[in-house]
Amino acid sequence: MEIFIAVALAVLLIEVTYLVYRGYSPIATSSRKAGRGPVFVDTSVLMDGRILALAESGFIGRDLYVPRSVVGELQFLADNGDADKRMRARAGLDLISELQALPDASVTLFQDGSIARDGVDDRLLELAKKHSGAICTIDFNLNKVATVESIEVLNINELAKQLRATYLPGERISLALTQKGQDPHQAIGHLEDSTMVVVEQASQKIGSTVEVELIRSLQTSAGKMLFARVVDGDKPKSKSSTKKLVTKGRAPMVSKQSTQPSKTQQSKPKGAPTKSSKPRRKNDTEASIIELANRQP
Repeated sequence: MEIFIAVALAVLLIEVTYLVYRGYSPIATSSRKAGRGPVFVDTSVLMDGRILALAESGFIGRDLYVPRSVVGELQFLADNGDADKRMRARAGLDLISELQALPDASVTLFQDGSIARDGVDDRLLELAKKHSGAICTIDFNLNKVATVESIEVLNINELAKQLRATYLPGERISLALTQKGQDPHQAIGHLEDSTMVVVEQASQKIGSTVEVELIRSLQTSAGKMLFARVVDGDKPKSKSSTKKLVTKGRAPMVSKQSTQPSKTQQSKPKGAPTKSSKPRRKNDTEASIIELANRQP
């Protein structure tokens, strides 16, 4: 009987030790890796989706922990958010399974409670402090708070900004024009990194892909903006043809003032339009564009 009790106690002790080891050792192990703790993933990152590509490439190189409170927030948004948030929240829930299935990535669902009474952001800050870890987020406000509290932040937006390709004036790229610009003659396209490109004199080419030449760049509070123009092969009219339109547009104005040609009109070169030529009408917008083109050096 005493032997049976001793064996039962030994088995119980082994089970308790295993449970304690399974519950706490992953974080302790990751914290010892070159002094770098685990990375706690925010809701915004899962809804964004780009972390999957980073994990597949092995670029993060650290253990990823998805708190149960983050999963609870995704579930809440998937059930009660608007249409856009519901779609992205459901994609975020599917992304967790895809991350866990990656062979070269360590992704763990961390049991911290399904509901964060003080908010998910505060829970992430608390976990990062407690386990000497970092936060992976694209939330601007959470990034600022974590920085103030000396918590390491892995911001995917900042990474994308640093890796963004630099385009110099004079370079030519193929660009899909998708919408109108602020001015009637402008068209807008976007690069692969979502940088907006404003193309001059290209409103008639909206919906097509053209080759453009970059002119200059402008850094704004909302991000970087590029300005471009359609290359010569894709321009609807060249400068020489534009000047001809101006000449043709001025001829009818002279003919209205006098029914008989003056000596000055008779001495015009052969290329000048005659009285019998039909005038081409242009609206005010086209006339202003022609004047702007004529003033260009």
